[in-house]
Amino acid sequence: MHSLAPTARPVPGTISPWPFRASRRAPRALAGRVRGMLRSLRGAPASLEIKPVTQRPRWSLYFVWAPDGRIEDCHRFTLARLRERDAGVLVVVATPTPADIPRELYDAADALWWKALSGYDFSAYAIGLHAIAAASPAADVFVMNDSVFGPLLPLEPLLDTPWDLTAMTASSLFENHVQSYAFHLRGVTPARMRALASVFSRRWSVGQFQDVVFLQETRFARVAARTMSVGAWWWAAQGTGSDLMVRETGALVDAGMPFVKRSLFGKKREEADAPAVAAALALLARHHHPIAGLDPAA
Repeated sequence: MHSLAPTARPVPGTISPWPFRASRRAPRALAGRVRGMLRSLRGAPASLEIKPVTQRPRWSLYFVWAPDGRIEDCHRFTLARLRERDAGVLVVVATPTPADIPRELYDAADALWWKALSGYDFSAYAIGLHAIAAASPAADVFVMNDSVFGPLLPLEPLLDTPWDLTAMTASSLFENHVQSYAFHLRGVTPARMRALASVFSRRWSVGQFQDVVFLQETRFARVAARTMSVGAWWWAAQGTGSDLMVRETGALVDAGMPFVKRSLFGKKREEADAPAVAAALALLARHHHPIAGLDPAA
């Protein structure tokens, strides 16, 4: 039995650690799921194996969004940190065509898949997790996308938990759910992926972001909890306001959180006050994360 890491500490206004507890689903969530199924379900995006997954006990799965065929310094930082782990690195990259895959990913990744631009991060996760289940069954897999900067701190203390599915943060928005920008899934086998098929499908995808939230992210923990244990390091109640990663960036990192939300310097900038954004910038610099282009006054 794994024990909870002593390095993760509570943040005011959160429960930490938090074993998943299902909650009542908001009427808006139920309506959103029906709407999403009617307007947004489509076939899975085209995909292609570039470098195959091989048998390993541990993998890191990283989804890179590269619509212009280029990767950024933040991607390079993440790849370098993931390569420090005792784990293979599987990159699923979204570009217009396989010919647009950035060449440096061929060297940076132990395994590499291409996918078309449609489908959002859950379609990339499905590709990678199913590939690992088939070629490296029973591996433990850390999964993340490029909506966050990091990891700024070592991951291992946060992955050594009693849970089969461990998320960094969780929210009560629409219903209790874990947030999918980064999570750890133990024992990825074909049977486990069949149990999660209604969230990570290789046959269908979702075409609009809000429908991904309703049909995949907010359902993930509840579906997983039918066959495995689920928990998160920090849970916070959330109404319609900004989520914990936006409200409490500095406090979270001080408590052991290894990630900073990229949207603090983009679409979520208006939800965080200027001092908070400036503090996040200083935090990244302190951990030697590239900060060019992240001017909080922009």
